[in-house]
Amino acid sequence: MKLTVVGCSGSFPGPDSPASCYLLEAPYEGRTFRILLDLGSGALGALQKYVALESIDAVLLSHLHADHCLDLCGYYVVRKYRPDGALPTLPVYGPEGASERICSAYDLDEDETMSGQFDFRTYPEGPTTVGPFEVVASEVDHPVVAYGLRVSAGGRTLAYTGDTGPCAEVVDLAKGADLLLAEASFREGVVNPPNVHMTGREAAVAAADAGVGRLVITHVPPWYSRDELLAEAKPHFDGELTMASPGATYEI
Repeated sequence: MKLTVVGCSGSFPGPDSPASCYLLEAPYEGRTFRILLDLGSGALGALQKYVALESIDAVLLSHLHADHCLDLCGYYVVRKYRPDGALPTLPVYGPEGASERICSAYDLDEDETMSGQFDFRTYPEGPTTVGPFEVVASEVDHPVVAYGLRVSAGGRTLAYTGDTGPCAEVVDLAKGADLLLAEASFREGVVNPPNVHMTGREAAVAAADAGVGRLVITHVPPWYSRDELLAEAKPHFDGELTMASPGATYEI
């Protein structure tokens, strides 16, 4: 699998990065199969630097906050109105209510849907197959229904926390993964609200407890220093540790 960071800014786009969006690619039936993990604010523009918009095969949403899903509105326009003709209906996996959320954000009439462009699907219990990928979604600790995602192909595994506070579900999701893409939106030493996000230290502890091979920290809000969050994590994880940045790629 190949992971490309399209956007990694936490909570809203920053000056150098869109909000959350990660491109995951793997060989499948003689071609490259491409899925997106989230499509947050500002990500649709940046995505075009890496792949053609019509080449995406599925979108997997962690949850329905704007910084993880809202650029589906722009993608709806692309898939419906492109001059060369409408694109086929695209599977979009996410929490219950995703269709209503995106249709409302685009301000469609109550009797209109995006069913011609997106096939909205809720995550099933247990694994589901998306092209070459086996996907397992686990509910994590966030103020709205939110999922962490475990994605495997070719004997390799990526775990993605989405947005979450520290919880046992993150460790279970990431157990033995080759790479953990973990959010760290909070700083140590300040009063943080519970059950919302992790600190750099908490992300590193989860990675160590799960025995992952590599840890990539992401979703740092623009008001915090990425270097400082990385420094918070380093003492707590002995494996390869990096900070996500737009355009960074990882072979898994």
